[in-house]
Amino acid sequence: MSNKLDISVVIINYNTSEVLKECLTNLFSLKDGLNMEVIVVDNASPDDSVQMVKSNFAQVKLIEQTQNKGLAYASNVGLREAKSDYIAYLGSDAFPKDNTLSQILSYMHQHKDVGAVTPKLVLRDGSLDMDAHRAFPTPLVSFFKFSGLSTIFKNSTYFNKYFLAGADLNSPHEIDLCIAHFMVIKRSVLEQLHGWDEDYFLYGEDVDMCFRIKKAGYKIVYMGNLEAVHYKGVTVGVRASSANISKASKETRLRSRKNSVDAMEIFYKKHFTHYPKPITWTILTSVKILGFLRILKEQLTS
Repeated sequence: MSNKLDISVVIINYNTSEVLKECLTNLFSLKDGLNMEVIVVDNASPDDSVQMVKSNFAQVKLIEQTQNKGLAYASNVGLREAKSDYIAYLGSDAFPKDNTLSQILSYMHQHKDVGAVTPKLVLRDGSLDMDAHRAFPTPLVSFFKFSGLSTIFKNSTYFNKYFLAGADLNSPHEIDLCIAHFMVIKRSVLEQLHGWDEDYFLYGEDVDMCFRIKKAGYKIVYMGNLEAVHYKGVTVGVRASSANISKASKETRLRSRKNSVDAMEIFYKKHFTHYPKPITWTILTSVKILGFLRILKEQLTS
């Protein structure tokens, strides 16, 4: 193995000790042949995450935050600690298969115009996590999604632009955006963009990052020939796919609902206010209504 560091894996953790242990165990068992450093940034977890890492993974660079300042903030902390030219942001609930990381790196070495790459993410039930294969949420794309038209016409390349219907999900191709639970980014691109936007606490920071990567002239590629398992939502506890293993408190779930709609508003105001004022008013009003309904639903079902 070369002494040169091939990749820095940055994991942002909050209150997922058991899953984080699975994640790290999987990482160190991969047969990728990479010289890899693993950095865990713990966002002041109330569980035993910190002690678990100290007791079981001495090779991990552990950064203990004294307070949770959000995912984007912690991602920048990890970036400053990372030493490689390639940074893999990995959720504590993501489990790459053998050779996924090494083949992503090989692809990025060969394609200098690619700024970020993600593999196919597979949920615990075997279905695909389509949030890793999306278009930017323009007003029209978002309208089709939230009106249900994208679901009714899920194979339509017009109505289901949200999940980029029509693409070959088993081969590499360009997409608009992926999610921070598995995103490999060139350090040079991250530094050019001055890192992650810390206005986002949770959600939206990855959409914003992808938007800025593409705006800077780089491609984002979905490698459908590579896979990772994703225990989607285990940190926040609002996803059916991981509800039975999530340790998230009611407070965390409610905050997650609020964060999701806050992120929509931040993103729209930052990137889409060039749309006519009536459209902007409609979008922002709809976001507030959606936020109210999501929080109400969480309160009633908790």
